[in-house]
Amino acid sequence: MSHSGAESDNRAAIEVTKDRNGIEQVILRNQRGASARVSLHGGQVLSWKTESGEELLFTSTKAIFNPPKPVRGGIPICFPQFGNRGSLEQHGFARNKIWVIEQNPPPITRDSSGKASIDLLLKPSEDDMKIWPHSFEFRLRVSLAADGYLTMISRIRNVNGKPFSFSFAYHTYFSISDISEVRVEGLETLDYLDNLFQKERFTEQGDALTFESEVDRVYIDSCNVVAILDHERKRTFVIRKEGLPDVVVWNPWEKKTKSMVDLGDEEYKQMLCVDGAAIEKPITLKPGEEWTGRLELSLSFGSGCETAIHLLSRKQRQSTNISTPVWALKRE
Repeated sequence: MSHSGAESDNRAAIEVTKDRNGIEQVILRNQRGASARVSLHGGQVLSWKTESGEELLFTSTKAIFNPPKPVRGGIPICFPQFGNRGSLEQHGFARNKIWVIEQNPPPITRDSSGKASIDLLLKPSEDDMKIWPHSFEFRLRVSLAADGYLTMISRIRNVNGKPFSFSFAYHTYFSISDISEVRVEGLETLDYLDNLFQKERFTEQGDALTFESEVDRVYIDSCNVVAILDHERKRTFVIRKEGLPDVVVWNPWEKKTKSMVDLGDEEYKQMLCVDGAAIEKPITLKPGEEWTGRLELSLSFGSGCETAIHLLSRKQRQSTNISTPVWALKRE
């Protein structure tokens, strides 16, 4: 089957520009006017806008756009380490590296055509190999569909002669009206590791997660759909994921925010991080194996959006299948 039509549509919907540091950025647009902007610095999505131009991702007004420093906002990619759970720098090195555009990537199973998309590639440098001596190929596809859905598909292949393990997260900064006006659904009854209590394990007791103070948690073995309900803006973010068993929820709150040079003192009120992740049980790849982790973000508006998460029963949410499961590792 020829994909020339889809490729032509994609070319028309893609624009490559450069930021003030001369680093390339890729702007994806669909026919309705929605857009996404991806920087080759970190392979990081910096913007995701509706067709009316409303920004859906948070970026701090004090964000530092000066590689190799990470940018506070958007969707940084945490690899091969999340947080300080290892010997590497905070959240690993992938978010600080310059990626390249891949012109002819290997095909992705069950990824529909007709989207505006860009394929990026990261391989380790000599310096990377000194601090993390594992050879890999990290392919990232960012797609914007006709309905405005934003999809990120990561494929990490072991091209090393020995196994290696890693943790991973799409560290997504959502733009919200006010942290006191939102709640997160889909995490009820789950166990979580609380980073504010030395990663001690607790069980979520509420029907929904609301916010009155700093939160820094890793929810374990979550279902494949999570929702962020913003009452003031009457909209719901729906997060669908596959190959990503965990969910990180983070808001630094007032005290911690004041210690962060790249976050305004009051900006914690307008942001919430909810990440699709693989942290508690690191992914292990044998030589030649490939792991796939997929994230799909969508948005619904109106008074009925609060019931969006309830359209799927818990059982259905757990069985939702949109990409390669974490345990389905390909080997060549």
